[in-house]
This record gives sequence, structure tokens and C-alpha cells, in this order.
Amino acid sequence: MHTLKGPQRIVCLTEETTEWLYLLGEEHRIVGISGYTVRPKRARLEKPKVSAFLSAKIDQILDLKPDCVFGFSDLQADIAAQLIRHGIQVTVFNQRSIPEILDMLFQVASMVNAQARGLELLGEMQRALDTVVAESARLHRQPKVYFEEWDTPAISAIQWVSELITVAGGVDIFPELARESLGKNRIIANTGDIIARQPDLIIGSWCGKKFRPEQVVARPGWGAVPAVQAGHVYEIKSPLILQPGPACLTDGLQALKNLIHAWAYGTLKPYHTP
Repeated sequence: MHTLKGPQRIVCLTEETTEWLYLLGEEHRIVGISGYTVRPKRARLEKPKVSAFLSAKIDQILDLKPDCVFGFSDLQADIAAQLIRHGIQVTVFNQRSIPEILDMLFQVASMVNAQARGLELLGEMQRALDTVVAESARLHRQPKVYFEEWDTPAISAIQWVSELITVAGGVDIFPELARESLGKNRIIANTGDIIARQPDLIIGSWCGKKFRPEQVVARPGWGAVPAVQAGHVYEIKSPLILQPGPACLTDGLQALKNLIHAWAYGTLKPYHTP
């Protein structure tokens, strides 16, 4: 009888599946990773980098002879199509919310025959989420949070980030945009809308480049924003919060909680003084 082991040679086109396979103790299955991978650090030293986010080295991937490729979202549809035409099995996930992230992680654990370890880790993540929810429920005030994923044009928080802001005790000022999966549909055409919603905290995570608070506070009219007046303009690095996998549910959530709870208790120090 055939022993079920799951894929043995996996290429991960985004970071979250790489990090998860390492956490599962199944990193020996990975034969290629995204060049944007920073979690865990050792992955960059141990695994060949064969893709960016919107592009991939198809020939190099084929040379690795993968029996499965993990990708993320419609943005990698063209890469997936090319690989499929070469007969490669491709699984593209499209997780956009906290429940979908947890489901994706369970699916990957199941595919590599690591269900028990996966459920153990997922249980830890769920308990940590529940703990933060309970701690946030005790806050006597909630900051209005503007989360900026990109600056030109301004793009607000994607769904899982918006949900994590709520978990951490904040109020996303653009909840209606968080439901939009595509960045182009989360563009804030009139930045006056941001000023009008008077955020108490501004958190930037510009995907692929360093957040510049001095540029934010210098925007015309932003001196009227409470967050700018108090110097409450901060960065959470994109690998922590914009990766729809283990990072955002652990270190990303903790970074949000630290900022939001410190604001609520009046202990938050200014990141930048206008």
C-alpha cells in the first residue's frame, strides 16, 4: 500500500508558506523560495530564490523539479498558468481574512502530512488571538487607526490587517475599503477623507519600501490630524503585517497591540515630533 507523504519538493512563491513549513519542521521539502522572504532568516541562506512577487524564474523552477508550487492570489495567476502548462502542480491560496489564513495554514499542514503539529501551532495562535481580544475589551478608549499600505496613491488596510486592528482594540477608519481584496480598490482618491476621519494613530507599512513618517506629517493639511499633532505616526514593517500567514497573527498582532494599548493607557511616546 502506498504511504501518503505529500509533496516532497515544494517551491514557495511567497513568504507565508515558507515560514509555516519551517514552523512545522517540514523545511526539508522546500526547494525554492521568494526573493522577498525574510522569515525565517535562515531560509535565505538555505534555499534558492526563484521568484519575486509578480514574476518568477520559470526555467529555474522547472530545473528544481518541484512536485508542488504554492502561490498567493490572482496576482500570481500568470506565474501559475505558465507552470501549469509545463505540467507542474500549483496550489494558489487566496486568504484575505483571519479565518481564511488559519484555514490555509491547516490545508498546508495537511498537504505535508503534518496535521498534528499544525493543529498544535494553530491552537496556540487562536489562544493568543483570544487573549488579545480579552485584553482589548478592557480598554477604556479605542484609537481611530489609519493604516497605510502604500503612499502614492494612498492605499488603506487589507482585510486581515483591519481585523487585527479590531482584535488589538483599535478602530479602522476605512472598514468599508478593507473588504476590497485588490489594492486598486482600496485607493483613497481624496486624502482629505483621511483628515476628515481624524485618526488618533497612523500606522504605515509600505510594501517593499521604508515608511517615512516625516513625509506623512508634512502632507498639506495633515497638521489638523490628531495623530500628527501628537506625533503618533509609526511603522510596522511589512513582513510582520502584510504577510497573510504566521507573521501577522503573531508578531504583527503584537506590534499592533503594543501601539494601540499604549495609546489607550496614555503611555505611547511620539515616534516623530512634527
